[in-house]
Amino acid sequence: MNSILQTHKSLRKIETLVENRTIYSAEFAEMNIYETHQKAEQVYLEFDFPIIATMISGRKVMHLKNKATFDFLPGESVVLPAKNKMIIDFPEATIDSPTRCMALGIDSEKIQETIDIYQNATEIEESFAMSSNLNLSPLHLNNNYQVQHLVDRLLQTFTSGHKYKDALLDVMIKELILRLLQTNARAALLDETSCLFDNNRMAFVLKYIREHYREDISVENLADKACMSSSHFYKTFKNTLGETPMEYLNGERLKQAKKLIRTSSSKLSEIAFSCGFNSSSYFNTQFKKQEGMTPSQFRKTILH
Repeated sequence: MNSILQTHKSLRKIETLVENRTIYSAEFAEMNIYETHQKAEQVYLEFDFPIIATMISGRKVMHLKNKATFDFLPGESVVLPAKNKMIIDFPEATIDSPTRCMALGIDSEKIQETIDIYQNATEIEESFAMSSNLNLSPLHLNNNYQVQHLVDRLLQTFTSGHKYKDALLDVMIKELILRLLQTNARAALLDETSCLFDNNRMAFVLKYIREHYREDISVENLADKACMSSSHFYKTFKNTLGETPMEYLNGERLKQAKKLIRTSSSKLSEIAFSCGFNSSSYFNTQFKKQEGMTPSQFRKTILH
């Protein structure tokens, strides 16, 4: 990321200290990098096209219509429909520590093309998926590592001047839209007020996993619950949510394990088995894969 920012600094011109804008264009998308070098409040911003915004450095306080005010921090992303009004505060920006944010605008035909691919590969109804204008309520993504990794690659490619830039960006932007569709689908499938919750086989399976994660569950068990063949279920689940059934199941188990580590003094092995893991070593491996530390290291961070 530092090398990408160095390239950007060598290319951009500072014309204003609040939301200085640098544009990098491609065939069907444009990347805007906004930099603010001083504290500011009530800064108004609006785009004529759908935006995927990601914080690079610093902190913004976001005020969006029909959404509670929230801090916008590095590693987080926001999906904003076209014509969505934003009011932004910059409580910490300085010359030496500016606030930087990337706003990616994408051609609506490219968005619709990707939505069509997603609908054909999943069990999600057409009425649910995002429209060609990404016309949904603002979506705030916290610590979505897959999205953040893609954003880093997009930044690097937009600023590189690579002769195959447009072709590379085509692949990455499609993947980014798919990741956002999967994130949006997960939220709807878990939302008991959503029209999908009672009428979608994936929603039924996710509910089953949340209620039975302690049990010995296989892909075959879940496929049976969904009334699908194992191979079709596996493919549909992964296309819809962006992860395999077992990855999702382990995620639910780890979520519960972290709660128990925070709130109890039980042995880690006991916590592992109570959450559905059949061995401590597998529990440790999966925990470190997701959290970047072992369960015992995680417990030490809480105690301190």
